[in-house]
Amino acid sequence: MSVVGVFFAEGYEEIEALTVVDILRRGGIEVRMISVTGEKEVTGSHKITVKMDQTLSETDFLGLDMIVLPGGMPGTTNLESCALLMEQVDAFNRQGKGISAICAAPSIFGHRGMLEGRNACCYPDREPELSGALVTKNPVEVSEHVTTSRGMGTAIEFALAILERFQGREAADRMAEKIVYVRA
Repeated sequence: MSVVGVFFAEGYEEIEALTVVDILRRGGIEVRMISVTGEKEVTGSHKITVKMDQTLSETDFLGLDMIVLPGGMPGTTNLESCALLMEQVDAFNRQGKGISAICAAPSIFGHRGMLEGRNACCYPDREPELSGALVTKNPVEVSEHVTTSRGMGTAIEFALAILERFQGREAADRMAEKIVYVRA
């Protein structure tokens, strides 16, 4: 079974993070909600506090198939300032393991030089930070092991793209139908 780690920092965008968790769990993918704060509860940018499955120090990155970074502010800044998480994002990228980010968080990949020559998208204000990317206005971009998305309004499409990576287009389309969502 595939295992996806969704990483939460104070100020994360609730819909972006929890949509991924919800859709992947509905699809039978094991998802771990991981706090980078050291605390088991993390509060989002709209003051919604969520209990995590584990903390960063409890995480076995070898057991993860993908790292997901939700956006939000200051959540994106707080994720990027977490040195251990950034080391793992770099390692996953080098190994061609899945890395995904939505809204402001794809800027982290841009800052780290991971988008060179790739199609990528993010929140419009952050597009200049996608260094080396071929920036699009598409709701989601999948370029090999890197998935990016634009924001809260694209969270379902983002989650379905991740589900598709692990279970194929047919499974993602079935999920879209179950949740009454028309795919782009």
